Amino acid sequence: MTKPQEVDAAQMRARYPEVFERPASARLATPAMIVAAFAIFTYGLVDLDFSPSRFFAGLSQLGWISLMMIPPDPGSSLPIYLKALGETLSIALLGTTLGALFALPVSLLAARNIVPSSILRFPVRRFLDSIRGVDTLIWALVWINVVGLGPFAGVLAIAVSDFGAFGKLFSEAFEGADRKQVEGIRASGGSALHEIRFGLMPQVLPVIAGQVLYYIESNTRSATIIGIVGAGGIGLQLAEQIRVLEWQKVSFLILMILVAVAAIDFISGKLRFAIIGRRAVA
Repeated sequence: MTKPQEVDAAQMRARYPEVFERPASARLATPAMIVAAFAIFTYGLVDLDFSPSRFFAGLSQLGWISLMMIPPDPGSSLPIYLKALGETLSIALLGTTLGALFALPVSLLAARNIVPSSILRFPVRRFLDSIRGVDTLIWALVWINVVGLGPFAGVLAIAVSDFGAFGKLFSEAFEGADRKQVEGIRASGGSALHEIRFGLMPQVLPVIAGQVLYYIESNTRSATIIGIVGAGGIGLQLAEQIRVLEWQKVSFLILMILVAVAAIDFISGKLRFAIIGRRAVA
C-alpha cells in the first residue's frame, strides 16, 4: 500500500508542480504582510505619542468627571433641550430622505444590469465614490461656510454624504435582483422602463426601505456630531455645556440622545420586519 501511494504522490507532484512547489513569493507573502502590519502598528504607537502612563493617569480625571455627572440634571433648560433634540431628529430625517431621493435615479446609472456599458457606468461610480469619500463632518464644515450656521447646513451635509452611500448601496441592490422577473416582462413585450418599474423596483424597494431606516438611526448620531461644529441641534447644546463644565447637564443630554437612538432603533426594527413580512406574503 505504501509504494502505490508514493507513486501516486509523485505523479501528482509532477502533474501539478504549482500546487506542491509554491514559489518563494507566495510562501513569503503572508509573513511579509504580518511583519508590515506589525511595523505600521509600532510606528503608529511611536508617532502618535501613545503613552500607557498618560492613559492610566487620565483615568482618575475620567472618574472625577463621571462623579460630577451624577445625578443628570437639565436645570431650567429642559424645554430648550427638547427643542434641540427635535431639531436633531429633523436634521437626520430630512437629510436621509433627501439623500435617498436624489440617489435613487443616479443609482440606476451605476447598476451593471441596467447600464451595461462601463464607459457610461464608470464616471457615475467614481462620482459616487468621491462624494462618499468625504466624511459628514467635513461636509458640515463646507455647508456652514456656504449657507451659514444652523440646521439647514446640517440637513445639506447629511443629504450629500448619504447621497454617495445610498448611490452605491442602491446600485448593488439592483445588481443583486432576480433577473427572471425582468426577463418575463421583456418576453411579454415590455420596454426597458417597464423592466425597471415592474421587474426590479418591487424586489429592490424593501431592501432600500430597510437601508434608509437604518441610516435614519445612524444619522441621528451624526446630526449630534455635526451640531457641535455649528449645524444646530442637540450637539450644539452638548458642546456649550462641556465648554462651561456643566457635567450634570452633559450627562442629561447624553441620556436624551441614547433614549432617542434606542426609540428610533425600536421603531425602525418594527417597520423593517413589517416590510419583510409584507414582502413574504406578497
